[in-house]
Amino acid sequence: MGILCDYFSAPSDEAAATAADVLGGPRAASAPGFEVVELKGIEPVVQLGMLEAILSGVDYDVVTRNLRQGHAVAVRRDGEVLVVSLTDELRAALADVTESRLHEAAVSWSETEEFRGLAEPSIVAEALVELAGLARRATARDERLYCWVCV
Repeated sequence: MGILCDYFSAPSDEAAATAADVLGGPRAASAPGFEVVELKGIEPVVQLGMLEAILSGVDYDVVTRNLRQGHAVAVRRDGEVLVVSLTDELRAALADVTESRLHEAAVSWSETEEFRGLAEPSIVAEALVELAGLARRATARDERLYCWVCV
């Protein structure tokens, strides 16, 4: 069984929660105008927590203590569909990452236990480029980042 993950920006937790009510999530035609990056299989809690630790230089245990890290803002269908928040610190780190640092981070991230043997650094770098772009545009609009998850 796979996991579908759509990363998106929204102006508030309440607005982001509405993505859980739309069949197909935030990228569905009926969703209320969310900007979405589809990253099938890259989950928002452990993997994005590791990414934040890599980009920020903050210990993973510190990242996981942030109340916004993986916080469920909506849970539907007995937990099969949910929307979780990403931290503002991750959004800032992604928005500020330089191209050279992005490629260094992609190599480090691809070597974490969750990716080991599953993804080449170049593929991970592509995901990072998309996430960084989303974070930059969200920052410009004063929006936060979220992940719609369907299991």
